[in-house]
Amino acid sequence: MATATDRDLDVQTLVRAELMWTPDVDAAGIGVEVKDGAVTLSGDVDTLAEKLAAEKAAFRVRGVRALVNGLEVRPKTSWWVGETDVAQEVDHALRAASNVPETVKATIAGHAVTLIGEVSREFQRRAAEHAVRNLRGVFSLTNLITLAERPSAPDTEKRIREAIARNAQLDADSIHVAVDGNVVRLTGTVKSWAERHQAAEAAWASPHVTEVRNDIYIVA
Repeated sequence: MATATDRDLDVQTLVRAELMWTPDVDAAGIGVEVKDGAVTLSGDVDTLAEKLAAEKAAFRVRGVRALVNGLEVRPKTSWWVGETDVAQEVDHALRAASNVPETVKATIAGHAVTLIGEVSREFQRRAAEHAVRNLRGVFSLTNLITLAERPSAPDTEKRIREAIARNAQLDADSIHVAVDGNVVRLTGTVKSWAERHQAAEAAWASPHVTEVRNDIYIVA
């Protein structure tokens, strides 16, 4: 029977292979450590987009139960992008995004971007993040956009359960849904981060939800 150390070594090998397989990631500069299924990525990358791509690649590997993304954005190029340039590009990107309302603003500190404001749906919050995270000069991104209060609905829990049951990736019997007003709590077990993410997506799709607490446990 494989020991915990053997399983961690297997996960480490698979994560390294997935990073090598991911075209928008330079795996040569990324270190991978695994302990009890928790993966830690370390090293330097050129862009925030590469940092996030490495994170997604690691999450795709079966057996990964948690992840610490310790990658630092340090571009190899000598071409400098100043704070004013970053601010202009972020402002343009937010204005150009058709699904980002005007209530969303950004504060810039060097190469760190913080999104603020209030939106009505979660997809708008994510759209704002997607609009700016791949921009040149953006090394870190914090999303502090809040969701506007909305009325609750008595059938929210039922509809979320039905959405999870429709999802071909999920075993609805292993996922439990509890709703308190506009807050959804998910519990139970799944086999991967992808399944855990899909369950949360089903909950966020409800127009009556302002918070999703994803406490689903991954059992590899």
